[in-house]
Amino acid sequence: MCERYLEAHSRQLSVTRDDVAELMVRLVSAGGATVLDPACGVGTLLLAPAGPATRTGPQTGAQPPAHAGAQPARQAARMLGQDLSETSAAITASRLRLRGLTAEVVAGDSMRNDGFPGEKADAVVCDPPFNERAWGYEELTGDPRWEYGLPPRGEPELAWVQHCLTHVKPRGLVAILMPPAAASRKAGRRIRANLLRAGALRAVVALPGSDLWLLRRPSPGERPPSDVLIIDATADLPSVEPAWQAYLEDRSDQTVRIIDLLADEVDMTPARHQRRDDVGRAFAEARDRFLAAAAVPPDLKVLEQPLDQPATTLGDLIKEGLVATSQAPPKMAADAGDVPVLTSDDVLNGTPPSGFTTVQQGLVAIRPGDVVASYSSVRVMADGGAVLGPHLTLYRVDARRLDPDFLAGFLRAAGGRVTTGSSRFDVRRTRLPRLSLKEQKSYGEAFRQLAVLEDAIRETSTLGQALIRLGLDGLADGHLHPQS
Repeated sequence: MCERYLEAHSRQLSVTRDDVAELMVRLVSAGGATVLDPACGVGTLLLAPAGPATRTGPQTGAQPPAHAGAQPARQAARMLGQDLSETSAAITASRLRLRGLTAEVVAGDSMRNDGFPGEKADAVVCDPPFNERAWGYEELTGDPRWEYGLPPRGEPELAWVQHCLTHVKPRGLVAILMPPAAASRKAGRRIRANLLRAGALRAVVALPGSDLWLLRRPSPGERPPSDVLIIDATADLPSVEPAWQAYLEDRSDQTVRIIDLLADEVDMTPARHQRRDDVGRAFAEARDRFLAAAAVPPDLKVLEQPLDQPATTLGDLIKEGLVATSQAPPKMAADAGDVPVLTSDDVLNGTPPSGFTTVQQGLVAIRPGDVVASYSSVRVMADGGAVLGPHLTLYRVDARRLDPDFLAGFLRAAGGRVTTGSSRFDVRRTRLPRLSLKEQKSYGEAFRQLAVLEDAIRETSTLGQALIRLGLDGLADGHLHPQS
C-alpha cells in the first residue's frame, strides 16, 4: 500500500533513497534508546535498519577518542516522528507498529509547533524539505533553538540543523541531508562558523544530489575538535563509513583544519577540499571504470510481422511442474541477525545481499539460476548463499525443460507493460511462447544481454558524473592537460 501511495503521489513526495537512509542510521547508531525524525515523511529513515556490521565508537573499557560519540548499532527501543502531513504521519505510525516497534508519531509543523518539546533523543535523523521559504522566520525570530545564530530567511535548512541539535542529548549524533549550496552560501556563513567553533559540526559528505551533515551535540565544557571531516562520496557511497570511523579514531587523512575554514569563507563544499594530488589518479581510475562498464545491446532481427507462436502462461507452467514459487515468511525482518538476506533493493540494483535475519522456520534459500522478482524488477541469481527477503517472489525452474533467463525476460516485459495506476496485475497470467529448450536459450541470452546493458547504463551514469567533475577540477587546477 505504501509503494502504491508513493507512486500515486510521486510529484508531491520526496523519499530518501534506501541506501542513503540505511547509511544515515548506521552512522549515528543510536545505542538502542530513542531516535527522532522531525520530518519523517512516510517513515523511511525510522524504518531503515541499523545493520550488525556497523560498530563505531570505543569498546567497553576503552577511553573515548576525541571524536567519540557513535554507539554500537542496535535497534532503537523508541521511535519518534513528526511530519506536516497527517497522512504521512499516519502511514509512518502504521509501518512502525507493523514492524513491532515502540513509536510515537505526530502530525504538525516541527518548526512552528514542535511535537516533542523538551524531548532529548539519543540520535536524530532528518531529510528536511529543501528551499522552503515559508518556514516561520517572522514568528520564530527569538526562538531559543537558535543558539548558533538566527537562520536567514532563505536558509531554512540551517533552522532544521539547529532544531535537530536541540532534540539530541549531549554527545548524541545528528545525521541530516542538506542541499549542496548550504555548505557555501554567504548567508549561512556565521552559523556554519559557530557550529564549527562549538564542535557541533563534525562532517560534511557529498552524496548524489545532496550533502550529508553529521553533527554532535557538545557536552558542557567539552573541548571542541581542531578539524572536520569533509569528503566527496558521490561516486563511492561505501567509502563513507570507513572514513567516518577513521575520523572518530583520530586517524583520518581527509580532514580540514577548522581554523583554515574560519579564516576563509567557511566554505565546506567537499569538491573544494578534495586532495588535489589525487585528482589525476582519480580521473584515470574513473575513466577506466567508465570504459570497462560499457555494454552492447543484443543483435536482434527486425521482423515485418510479429511471430504467431503457440503460447502458455506462467500459471500453466506452475501447474505442469516446470516452475515452483516461494516467498519469505510473512513476518520476516531483514534488519538483524547472522543470515544474509536478499532485499528488493539488491534485486533492483544487482548488488550482493545486504540484509540480515535470524534462523527461523520457513526461510527460502536461494540457489544459482533462481529467478527472483520484486514489484519493480526481475533478476536471475548467479550465486546462492542467501535467503529470500520480504516482498520478493522466487521462481525455481526445471532447468531440463525451461530456461531461467527466458522466464525472467518475459516476466520483466509483462511487468513493464503494467500502468502505474493498475492494481490488479496477476503475474500468473504472464504469457510466454511454447518453444524448445534450444529456442528458449536464444531468447534467454538476448534477455540476459538487455539486463547487462541496463546495469551498465546505471553504472556509467554514476561514473560519468564523477568523470566530468574530476575532469573539470583537473583541467582547472593544472593536474590534467589536453593531449597534444
